[in-house]
Amino acid sequence: MHVDVDSFYPSVEKRNDPTLEGKPVIVGADPRSSRRGVVASCSYEARKLGVRAGMPISLAYKISPEAVYIRPNFALYSRVSTRVMGLLRDHCDVFEQVSIDEAFLEVTNKAGGDYERVRDLALEIKAKVKREEGLTCSIGISVNKSSAKIASDLQKPDGLTVIPKGKVAEFLSPLPVRMITGVGRKTEEFLSETLGVKTIGDLQKIKGEILLKHFGKTGVWLWGVAHGLEQIEVKERTLMKSLSAEHTFQEDVEFEEALSKVRGELAHTLHNRLMSAGYEYRVISIKIRFSHFQTHTRDNTLPAYTTSKDALIDEAINLMGEFRESSKGGSKSRRRVRLVGVRVADLRKRSSNSDLGDWIPEGL
Repeated sequence: MHVDVDSFYPSVEKRNDPTLEGKPVIVGADPRSSRRGVVASCSYEARKLGVRAGMPISLAYKISPEAVYIRPNFALYSRVSTRVMGLLRDHCDVFEQVSIDEAFLEVTNKAGGDYERVRDLALEIKAKVKREEGLTCSIGISVNKSSAKIASDLQKPDGLTVIPKGKVAEFLSPLPVRMITGVGRKTEEFLSETLGVKTIGDLQKIKGEILLKHFGKTGVWLWGVAHGLEQIEVKERTLMKSLSAEHTFQEDVEFEEALSKVRGELAHTLHNRLMSAGYEYRVISIKIRFSHFQTHTRDNTLPAYTTSKDALIDEAINLMGEFRESSKGGSKSRRRVRLVGVRVADLRKRSSNSDLGDWIPEGL
């Protein structure tokens, strides 16, 4: 099973404040007091208007100024997540949490080896999460992780999709190729323009050696997913070693635009992930790729663990600063930037005495 709690942050807020029900709710920075920041999550009502997670909060406000904007309460979300994941863990053989609101469950033995029994088990899980936490979740069931995740996305919210055993490839065939995890817009465009692939069925018709030629080892994985043959085990996860966020520009950009991307969207997105996962960090890294694919990384270790967003932004900017002069002219003649990324490492679970400043709303 792949279990995904529907629109997690907004759903927790709606559960705590029923007057929000039916309204477009956007969890993130307050666009009226700060133009910085991104959308951490949004309700399905907001998604119908065109708002998406990771979108600059200023753009979300242009799209939906009438929405309810709520500053994220990561401590609350973490507590709720811990309880939900505990419920899920009780209903499986092996449990793998992959984010604050998603998990894979291996349930072969729990269902007595009966594939039909798995639907009943999923209904039990959905009912228990609803009863005990007031939240809905969408569940996909299949013989492997990749197709189970695709299935969980098909009937949101509060969905349950079972892919018939022995018919995974047939079930996936008509679905758009972008439903495969990791196939973003650029990969989707490449598959369409270069190989004529628009659906997973189209991908099934492409020979493995062609995918290997274009994508390397990832091509082998794509071939396996498309044919329903992916066999990655569900396994307990240990403590994360790092978290990162990066962006590849459609066209190479000037250094200052890349710096703005680091200072804005990437830093805020990464900090949201850090807080959602309940970690604090001590190492900050940046990654920059110039035209002609020259790639550089720089990192710095802080004197103490922290959850500070300001420290993350300031240090990332400092590390980027080393490359500013080489982008202005001279022998390296205005190198333009293709990709930028920010990473935090040396992670540990957040302690109870984390920076007070992390919990003070902007503007106070």
